[in-house]
This record gives sequence, structure tokens and C-alpha cells, in this order.
Amino acid sequence: MRPVAFDYTAPSSVAEAVQALADGDDDTTVLGGGQSLMPVLRMRMADPSTVVDLSRIPELREVREDGDHLVIGAMVTHHVAAHDPLVAEHAGVLGQAAAAVGDPQIRYRGTIGGALAHADPAGDIGPAVLALDGVIELTGPSGTRSVPAGEFFAGPFTTVRDEGEVLTAIRIPKHTGWGMQYEKFSVVSQSWAIVAVAAVVRVEGGAVAECRLGLSNMGSTPLRASAAESAMTGRSVEASALEEAAALAGEGTEPPEDPAGTPAYRRHLAGVLAGRAVAGAAGLTG
Repeated sequence: MRPVAFDYTAPSSVAEAVQALADGDDDTTVLGGGQSLMPVLRMRMADPSTVVDLSRIPELREVREDGDHLVIGAMVTHHVAAHDPLVAEHAGVLGQAAAAVGDPQIRYRGTIGGALAHADPAGDIGPAVLALDGVIELTGPSGTRSVPAGEFFAGPFTTVRDEGEVLTAIRIPKHTGWGMQYEKFSVVSQSWAIVAVAAVVRVEGGAVAECRLGLSNMGSTPLRASAAESAMTGRSVEASALEEAAALAGEGTEPPEDPAGTPAYRRHLAGVLAGRAVAGAAGLTG
């Protein structure tokens, strides 16, 4: 099926993109990598009046250091994030999550900012950015504002981004020297996660000094496993101690029920994957 007719513009700067949105109507749509938008256009589940393509804005494709932070442009692809040396050094779990997205064709086209803006509760990127305490930068007619990742997701496929704003970057505090691991369980390779866990761990003196766990497909938005994080802090780096704390990863969550699993199954699976992720991040596994 072919999409309905629409106007198309490809601005060369963020300012031009913001102006294009301001000049458009309520049906003006932003195009990132297109891996979420193009299928719904083809099926006529969306009928935008204008598509604003961000692919020609150079600054949105940059990965750069800014003091104690790593700044990742919204149009950085999953493939680039998975192989970028700065991401590997300072935010490795994001690179691991990006490498788990779909198949190579999707990773070459799909973008980090697009995945966050799409806000799929079963997506890979959200949990990693949450675990890294990332901040989403949104630019609109009134300038740029910063939204902590934990406040960015408003519901399934919904964020706090206003219609006139462009998601321009993700700002992540450097976690240099921290251990990180992403664990994903799906029915078949390259499919959406039944559950996924992003672990970011700092070990000091043979114990877990800090632990952050991001969860995918455990609620209507990506989540932090706060109960397990609290239980993990101060635990000795021993498999039994970490597994006991990780078992709390599903506590307080409301996972969906579908043919892939019940809520109880997903809560159990979250604990198992959290245990694996923290053990790997803490250096207990190869």
C-alpha cells in the first residue's frame, strides 16, 4: 500500500527544523531514521500533511564529549552507537543495547533519538538511557530544555515532547570505569524483547557501591528497577548475594500480558536477567 500524499522538507539546521514545525499544522511529522514512521505511512495508519526530515542536519549526527558528559546527537544511528569508541568507554550499555536493535538494516537506518521519541515500552534504547541517568534535550520555539529520561516517557508511544519541539540530543554523564551489561530475552532473534535489562554498576572494595537497572517491557514505559537497585547497593560481589537482590527487579512493576508471557512470568524473567546483567557488569562472568 502506498502512503497518502504529503509535503516534504529537509532542513539543514535545527533552527530551520523548528521553523518548519512552527509553519506546519498539527499533522506535521518529524522523520528521523524512518524505521517507525515509514511502516505506518505505508499502511496509511498516519497521514501527515508535511514530513520534516532531520537527516541533513550535521550536528545531529555527532557523538562528542562535553566535560563530564557524552552528547549523542538524535540522528546517530544504532550502528554508529554500537561501534563508537566514546560510547564504548563512557556509556557502554547504550552501545550494547543499540547492537541488540532489530537487524543490521534497521541498525544502519534507525536512530537513537528516533527510538526514544517513538517510546516503545519494549524498545532497547530507553532502558539503557534510563540506567545511565541520561537527559533528553528538546529544542523548540522557546529554546532548548532538558528533560531527565525518567520524566521523558509519558506512556506507551507517548513522551513529553511538544509538537513544536525537535529531540536534538541525549546528554549522558560519563560512567568511565563502571561495569555495564545489557541482557535481552526474546522469542526469536531480532524481535522485540519479552523483557530486557540494562545494568550499570560501580564496584568498590569488593562490593556494589552503586547500581542502576533499566527495564524494558515491564510496564507502559521503560522503568528503573528501584527495589533491586536499593537491595543491590552494598552487596558483596558474590553470585548468590547479587542474585538475591536482582530477584526484586520486577517488584512494583505492571508488565503486560500477551501471548509471549504473563505478568508473573515477566517479573520472574526480569529477576533472572537482572542477575545476569549485574553479574556481568560486576565482572563475575566473561
